[in-house]
Amino acid sequence: MTTRSNRSPYSGSRRKLVLAFDVGTTYSGISYSILDPGQVPEIKGVTRFPAHEQISGASKIPTVIYYDKAGNVCAAGAEAMREGIFETALDEEWVKSEWFKLHIRPKSGSSAHVTQNIPPLPPGKTVVQVLADFLRYLHKCAEAYIKDTHANGRDLWESVASEIDYVISHPNGWEGYQQSQIREGVVLAGLIPDTTDGHARVSFVTEGEASLHFSIDNGLPAGAMQAGDGVVIVDAGGGTVDVSAYSKKMSDTNTTIGTFEEIAAPQCHFHGSVFVSIHARLFLDDYLKESDFYEDLDHIVRCFDKSTKVRFSSDKQPQYIKFGGTRDNDAACNIRFGQLKLAGTDVATFFEPSVKCIVDSVQAQIKDGHHPIKHVVLVGGFSASDWLFSKIDEVLSPKGLNVIRPESHVNKAVSDGALSFYLDHFVKTRVSKVAYGSFCHIPYDSSNSEHLDRQSSVFTSVSNAKRIGGYFQNTQVSEEKEFRYQFWYEFESKEALKSVKSEVWCYKGANANPRWKDTDTENYAKLCTVEMDLSHLPLTPRAKANGESGNFWYLEYNYVLCFSAVELRAQMSWMEGGVEKRSPVKIVYDPNDV
Repeated sequence: MTTRSNRSPYSGSRRKLVLAFDVGTTYSGISYSILDPGQVPEIKGVTRFPAHEQISGASKIPTVIYYDKAGNVCAAGAEAMREGIFETALDEEWVKSEWFKLHIRPKSGSSAHVTQNIPPLPPGKTVVQVLADFLRYLHKCAEAYIKDTHANGRDLWESVASEIDYVISHPNGWEGYQQSQIREGVVLAGLIPDTTDGHARVSFVTEGEASLHFSIDNGLPAGAMQAGDGVVIVDAGGGTVDVSAYSKKMSDTNTTIGTFEEIAAPQCHFHGSVFVSIHARLFLDDYLKESDFYEDLDHIVRCFDKSTKVRFSSDKQPQYIKFGGTRDNDAACNIRFGQLKLAGTDVATFFEPSVKCIVDSVQAQIKDGHHPIKHVVLVGGFSASDWLFSKIDEVLSPKGLNVIRPESHVNKAVSDGALSFYLDHFVKTRVSKVAYGSFCHIPYDSSNSEHLDRQSSVFTSVSNAKRIGGYFQNTQVSEEKEFRYQFWYEFESKEALKSVKSEVWCYKGANANPRWKDTDTENYAKLCTVEMDLSHLPLTPRAKANGESGNFWYLEYNYVLCFSAVELRAQMSWMEGGVEKRSPVKIVYDPNDV
């Protein structure tokens, strides 16, 4: 439980419950806060789960679901760890779904190698359906825990159940389309209605930013808090390694926690702890090919995963995978009495890609950051590996970096930090990885060399004026700052106003001031489509230009983008009688977004 003395009392007029779900690749956690009017909120964790009572105080459960042949959920999370569940699943022909979170990932860039290495989804299930089943299970766990552990727990739950706010964390690299899939899962799970108000009850936070909030609550280095030193937060989890860099704004007084700014674009890499197991499997698949124990490969990898990988701390000593009994022997493969002996140097190679990825990412943040960085904080379940921590420290400490792990449970960092994000909202400035904007057409200028080079894009508009298309009207992004894209619309039929679509694009290249779609074309990607109904806006008839007879309709409007927290929101605005009016718009994401 964490309470910060300078967190403000809750100012709402009625009691509220906030649930934070950290759905990890391998393990998941739940944190919550009951907001009572006038009281300072506390962050608490769900530490007991149905069918998991034997492990008291465990704050995380496996991200696993078993389905029967009809597609019904048979066991999830803690239930999937019960004695004998493995045998039952075999007998009943259940299908096991794990690592399903990785199917939501963007399918471009650094994640291309992931597909062949992760288990497929169960037959006939989409990733949204599997996620919804797991969210429904987490919600039941939170309900049971709160009812059982709080005084008058049942009454408390009934009083807040219909208006719960949810905070859901996701890897740094996930954006609009991934968030829309997760929100779809929350709706399908029955946690919120599929309405604008229902959607507003779900907030998203990146795992990097959640980890910063956790670290602030659990002891960031003094230099980062008092002197404004830059700090890199490495959230090393089951599937991803999320790397983010922040510094405290020193205009804030040292007596308060203050606000932080992101000082380099955050990174997300698929080098979490499951990839250590994947490298182990590839090694053992070759090593045991001629052995009678080759058919036990899945079981041997599971045993490596549970014990050898977790305990590994030195490449100077042999490592053992205990998988069988005293009668299991194969001298040619170093198997004696049910134990497979591996050289410590071989086990170290399984970790090497993750170690290199983290070291390279930290150094990239230092190079790209606009503020000196002196500290590296490791959180997440994978950070508990002594070997991983020691190898990172070995490389970074000589470079003058202070590498630390918070003493508190590092595997609770994301769910606790997600709640702190909801309550405290420390980060006010973020570094956009891309420039966002829209392609539009502008008046043709025959004296402009850029226009002359693009004669093929010149056209005559409805108003009979010459214009040129393919111009990128763009902006960089920061929190709590709105970006207006001013449009005007010329048309001859009012029917066209019912559904006006405008595309939001992003540019990911090196050009500091991208202007034209035909320059560095491959670095432009469509992010989403904004759909608007403009039929209720005031219209102005105008005469056509350049001597042509007849009128056309002319309309001016803006669409307003706001990158509130880590999520894109949009509205449209227009002037009516000298007053600005606004209404919501619909955002539709492309499945192949960035």
